[in-house]
Amino acid sequence: MRGLASVPGYVVMQPTTLCNLDCVYCYLPLRAADRRMPVAVAEAVAADANVWAAAGRFSVVWHGGEPLAAGREHLTALMAPFAAGVEQHVQTNATLVDDAWCEFFAARGVRVSVSVDGPEDLNGQRVSRAGRPAYDRIERGIGALRRHGLPYAALCVVSDPRPGLAARLYAYFLELGCDTLGVNIEEREGVNERANGHDAAAVRAFWAELAAAWRADPRIHLRELEWSLRYLGAVLDGTDGGLLPRTLDPIPTIGYDGAVVLLSPELAGFHDPVYGDFASGNVLTSPLSALLGSASTGWVPEFLDGIEACRASCPYFGFCGGGHAANRYFEHGRFDGTETEHCRNSKINLLEGVLDHVRRH
Repeated sequence: MRGLASVPGYVVMQPTTLCNLDCVYCYLPLRAADRRMPVAVAEAVAADANVWAAAGRFSVVWHGGEPLAAGREHLTALMAPFAAGVEQHVQTNATLVDDAWCEFFAARGVRVSVSVDGPEDLNGQRVSRAGRPAYDRIERGIGALRRHGLPYAALCVVSDPRPGLAARLYAYFLELGCDTLGVNIEEREGVNERANGHDAAAVRAFWAELAAAWRADPRIHLRELEWSLRYLGAVLDGTDGGLLPRTLDPIPTIGYDGAVVLLSPELAGFHDPVYGDFASGNVLTSPLSALLGSASTGWVPEFLDGIEACRASCPYFGFCGGGHAANRYFEHGRFDGTETEHCRNSKINLLEGVLDHVRRH
């Protein structure tokens, strides 16, 4: 049975709950409130993070809300306790990015990832609080990154995966200039209760088309396809058993108030009559390393039971490793269920779509 690793590969930090956009599919419950992380929370996390970074690669991912809504002065204070060896990443909607922010990123070596869903007509769900399209502001922010020569990744949410869409999306991101692309099929989680079931053949065709477009011009890293091809290569040479780590990365998410939620950032800020607030403790009262060591309480054991149920029942387990905690909870209401719509959209049909492409070519 797989347990949790005692040292994570990265932590997710919520500098503010506030987001200046109101995207239709957003899962965040507090995005209209500006609750900012005290510097004491960052100092508490840095006490362990600096030790982990000294022993190997370690990252902090600033993920809100909209992290830049915290302001440069506050984000500077939050980053200050972390040693130079800690990699700093920020996930942003880019609407606030300007020359001053670009200088901030460059001076601190911050790696930027931009949330954008494609060209303007495909980006309509990313809107302001007044319901106005945000694309022009996103485009302006990306333009600033390019003007300053800053590399950046892109994260795209697809709400209607279907043939005919993937090639257009890939061409857009090639032109956009990002160096890495992640594609997320919309998930039903958090306050987003929209159904996320899709026709399996359409989803497979979407991924197959994306694979064809990428292999024809692989100038950017495409997260989902590179992992799929790595897995298929490992199966062919008989080494696929070594792809999944022996222990799960706990992926601690540190909420604005210091509460620590493991395994799924999407659970932060929610409360359940059975599971409580999903938190394993708070870094203001216990060291993060100690909280990771006590992760055998609460809902986590139930989730690990679900992982084992997946291992026993699903032929795709070696590819996905058992799915995500938040998808299980928000789709099933429990953590020990098995297959979810997210599994079908972004794991099973992803792999089958890539296989369809491989068979044809």
